[in-house]
Amino acid sequence: MKFPAPVSVQWIGDLIHAEIAGNTAASVSGINEIHKVEKGDLVFVDHPKYYETCLNSEADFIIINTKDVSIPDGKTILVVDEPFEAYLTIVNHFRPFVPAAQTISSDAVAGEGTVIMPNVFIGPAVTIGKNCVIHPNVSLLGYTSIGDNVVIQAGAVIGSDAFYYNTKKNRPVWYKRMQSCGSVVIENDVEIGAGCTIDRGVTAETRIGAGTKMDNMVHIGHDTTVGKNCLFAAQVGIAGGTIIEDGVTLWGQVGVSKTLTIGANAVVLAQSGVPSSLAGGKTYFGYPAEDASLKRRELVWIKRIPELWKKVMEG
Repeated sequence: MKFPAPVSVQWIGDLIHAEIAGNTAASVSGINEIHKVEKGDLVFVDHPKYYETCLNSEADFIIINTKDVSIPDGKTILVVDEPFEAYLTIVNHFRPFVPAAQTISSDAVAGEGTVIMPNVFIGPAVTIGKNCVIHPNVSLLGYTSIGDNVVIQAGAVIGSDAFYYNTKKNRPVWYKRMQSCGSVVIENDVEIGAGCTIDRGVTAETRIGAGTKMDNMVHIGHDTTVGKNCLFAAQVGIAGGTIIEDGVTLWGQVGVSKTLTIGANAVVLAQSGVPSSLAGGKTYFGYPAEDASLKRRELVWIKRIPELWKKVMEG
């Protein structure tokens, strides 16, 4: 999330009651989680395992719970007891939760020729392009951007919070939601089926590329990037931070794990599971998803095991 305007690191320090070290004269342009940080961003870390990763990332400002680290040149640390709580304080300041007072936000924008059917909810800072059709009972939550010629079928939810938690086993509530302050971007000519859900980015964006088509009951996790002209059949589920390149086809009930890449023009057959990255231009099947032709031959041999075992036992 980018701030409306850069703010001084001293101002941030006062907001979260932090001790500041390093470059104390710099300005902060936004806050991001580690997978999405850019220059000028603020990031938080609360576990020694990830100290070096954060300190050596693109982030210029690190909220951390120790002073005993080496600060890279030009960077700033903000030391607090609970970095995650500091993150929440910043997000709640710049993007506080505001209960909706009306079904369609007063600042929503819809282009010429767009049809919005009854019982659609549109949150703050939502933009809809030209010639779109938004069917009944769709929820377009805050900071969603929709291009031209987009169709969203009944009951879809766009921009819901990320399924993303800070975990600590030494507190009564182990899982505390990492509040989402990101967005969803849906490009031109996308079609989204009934009952689909697309989570917003935690601090950045979830993006659906132009020309992509989704069947009913598809779920897209936070910060996922879907390329152009992809095709997803019913009940596909894609976890957060994943990259789906252009032209990928995922058939029914395919499950895709987090932070991996499926290469351009890959095809994953129905009910397959994808736990790791796949090269483009191939067809995959099974769990773990592998080259479909090899997987089919493997299944043939598995079926022959009883016959082969019988021959062995008969000597």
